[in-house]
Amino acid sequence: MDSSRDFLRFATDLGVLRFGEFVTKAGRTSPYFFNAGLFHDGDALCRLCGFYAQAIKASGVQFDMIFGPAYKGISLAAGTAIMLSQQGRNVPFAFNRKEAKDHGEGGNLIGAPIKGRVLIIDDVISAGTSVRESVDLIRAAGATPAAVAIALDRQERGTGELSAVQEVERSYDMPVISIAKLTDLIEMLKADQAFANHLPKVQAYREQYGVV
Repeated sequence: MDSSRDFLRFATDLGVLRFGEFVTKAGRTSPYFFNAGLFHDGDALCRLCGFYAQAIKASGVQFDMIFGPAYKGISLAAGTAIMLSQQGRNVPFAFNRKEAKDHGEGGNLIGAPIKGRVLIIDDVISAGTSVRESVDLIRAAGATPAAVAIALDRQERGTGELSAVQEVERSYDMPVISIAKLTDLIEMLKADQAFANHLPKVQAYREQYGVV
């Protein structure tokens, strides 16, 4: 919990996590917005990937390598591999291109060979498209998708009664690890008077769209 709250405060300080009125891809008016693309300097990326490494280790999930789907997952995979290495766990990483090259090394995969148990790392899960494409690439290489690590789990319904994260867990029979969840965000708002004015709208949003 402390790590999750530290991460959320860090994201708020950088303006990655903001409060107001924002329209989501699903057409919902959300009282908060999370834009991981704003972790865009060396210090921010280093600290972000430190949070990923911490969440991954705490989960206890078993994996042999990291895969980062293009584009946001590329820097996350590399950065998290570096942070894990600094903590005594050296693992290979790979990522993909959006379009395959027909010269040089060719193909659409870059980095270490895809093999063993593969941890997918991305910023968030919205429609699950990135995860599905990653799973297909990993299985095509003869490897096994082991888990997905993301920064924030919004814990809200997708097209049905399940959240996008729950749909991924059910569809691929693998866990999704998150640095923080919407429930962690609500606890942070409750604990800090500076954010108290945002609490009612976030709670109301969770009551309307949230999942358990």
